[in-house]
Amino acid sequence: MPGAADVPGAAFEHAGRLTLDALTREGVPLDAAFYVCGPEAMMAAMGKALRDAGAPPASIHQETFGSLDAFAPGLDARTSRPPHAAEGEQGSGPVVTFTRSRLTVPWSDRFASLLELAEACDVPVRWSCRTGVCHNCQTPVLDGDVSYAPEPLAPPDSGQVLLCCARPTGPLELDL
Repeated sequence: MPGAADVPGAAFEHAGRLTLDALTREGVPLDAAFYVCGPEAMMAAMGKALRDAGAPPASIHQETFGSLDAFAPGLDARTSRPPHAAEGEQGSGPVVTFTRSRLTVPWSDRFASLLELAEACDVPVRWSCRTGVCHNCQTPVLDGDVSYAPEPLAPPDSGQVLLCCARPTGPLELDL
């Protein structure tokens, strides 16, 4: 936040959180690549605003700055809802099976990654960077293959997938 001595137009242009209106005023097109970094609440609001305005989910990249909620390893840290199919229109892509969660759902291109699908289905997952850097989302693949976008800095271990930047290329079974 600007301090009392900061002069608008010199020390800063906009006070407060970045908004879709601010991006629109600056002429940023919705087909741009968006890199949203900041606190989790701000990123969630900006990501939703961008998707609602028509930005392709795959063009929205996020990285949290600040403290994170605890990781949710396996099924020990269940959410208040058991795993379920994602709300809204179901996909027509290859089926993704979350084996330990006993859930099989069709892939939808409305999700940028397997991590986003798992979150929409309330499947407990580990994650941190969302860009293939930290490997916290590394998960065993029981069957199937994936493609990456973006390509991770380093590949996952053999037999593993980085959920945060992976999409299924056919039927996929994960140990989640």
